[in-house]
Amino acid sequence: MLTGKVALVTGASRGIGRQIALTLAEYGADVIVNYNGSREKAEEVVQEIESMGRKAAAVQCTVADFEACGKMVENMIAQFGHIDILVNNAGITKDNLMIKMSEADFDAVIETNLKGTFHMIKHMYRPFLKQKAGRIINLSSVTGILGNAGQANYAASKAGVIGLTKSVAKELAGRNITVNAVAPGYIDTDMTQAMTDTAKEAVLSQIPLKRAGTPKDIAEAVAFLASEKASYITGQVLSVDGGMAI
Repeated sequence: MLTGKVALVTGASRGIGRQIALTLAEYGADVIVNYNGSREKAEEVVQEIESMGRKAAAVQCTVADFEACGKMVENMIAQFGHIDILVNNAGITKDNLMIKMSEADFDAVIETNLKGTFHMIKHMYRPFLKQKAGRIINLSSVTGILGNAGQANYAASKAGVIGLTKSVAKELAGRNITVNAVAPGYIDTDMTQAMTDTAKEAVLSQIPLKRAGTPKDIAEAVAFLASEKASYITGQVLSVDGGMAI
């Protein structure tokens, strides 16, 4: 489904990003595994991808750094020849009630989650235009749709990703470049496993399907949007949340 394609996945050393990288490789893509601090885990992902017979590389870059993103894109295009799929997955949380939230914590989440997505799209814009083809998939969140107490910064960043997705989709549609977002709900990851049982039960009670999702659920949605099967879909938000946002 993705044979001959090269994908760049940000924040791909663990969690949802890791599964996205592996799933795209399963479908035939070569994968650039971006990471911020987890070099060892990123290298493990690379090894798994290479064991499938695909090419892969781990590259460190903080997506909040505009210049660093540009250098990463330039170097990876030089190494792989082209990039066909951009998955903006890198993200952080710094949760707190608004009354206790510092300006620094608000800014940090916006810088990584929203501006980081802008940085990567900005640097891939011209390469995609030159190719007259490309797929951009941005990771939003059910929180960006519904909001969530204690996550004003995260919700704002993920709602911003949706607006960014729709706007860039309109700009690029005439060049055979699609831009879509995937909005995960409650997904079973290291982050959610750290929650208390009471907190988990409270979240599960809000999910019509009455279960948590898995990173594979998200990765399959991303793979679909990256494929030719989704060539007539752009500017959309695909909620993968068990029905939370109904």
